[in-house]
Amino acid sequence: MNFNIKPYLFAVVVLVFVSACGGNKESSQSTTTSAAKPDSSSTAKTVLFFGDSLTAGYGLDDPSQAFPGVVQHKIDSAHLPYKVINAGVSGETSAGGRGRINWILRQKVDVFVLELGANDGLRGLPVSETTANLQAIIDVVKAKYPNAKLVMLGMQVPPNMGSIYVTDFKAIFPQLAAKNNMSLVPFLLKGVGGFPSLNQKDGIHPTAEGAKIVGENVWQVLQGILTGKS
Repeated sequence: MNFNIKPYLFAVVVLVFVSACGGNKESSQSTTTSAAKPDSSSTAKTVLFFGDSLTAGYGLDDPSQAFPGVVQHKIDSAHLPYKVINAGVSGETSAGGRGRINWILRQKVDVFVLELGANDGLRGLPVSETTANLQAIIDVVKAKYPNAKLVMLGMQVPPNMGSIYVTDFKAIFPQLAAKNNMSLVPFLLKGVGGFPSLNQKDGIHPTAEGAKIVGENVWQVLQGILTGKS
């Protein structure tokens, strides 16, 4: 991620992020909103956010404070006929997402927003592996809901992961977005990553105020999709 943190702090940041984001899934799933449970009987249009701790709202007082909840507030304020489904699980990797995507797609999806890969990057997993997993997720969504709109949320890793890896990892998201005709948010944490006042004590997960900015980053792209203007 493009953090504005002094170089000697990067190693600490990475260790903290891996500890916080890559923790015990059993305990972290409580951060996922109950709305993430599949409900095939619903007739409402849905925007499904499929991601990790950033989506789930790790460390926030209420999962609704996470950026998908911020987006729901914007949807309601604009009087648009969509409901947000938060399918975020803290600690999720692209492989984990690939493993659970079929179950989550029992829920009707009109707009699918993909936010995965950060935990892969901070573990230094091969870019080819992350790319393959994300493509597999996209393929399943396209097969199940061919008319769904797709949105990719771009992520970055700190410079201390090595310049080649940093560059290759960052490229995953625009490349997959272009290949699959997905709308792209270039960097989900723009304006938040590296700003202590907008992050929790771990220096990684946004506070409620930070999540509002993250939600705005997403809304700048998503609004046009929901209103038919993009």
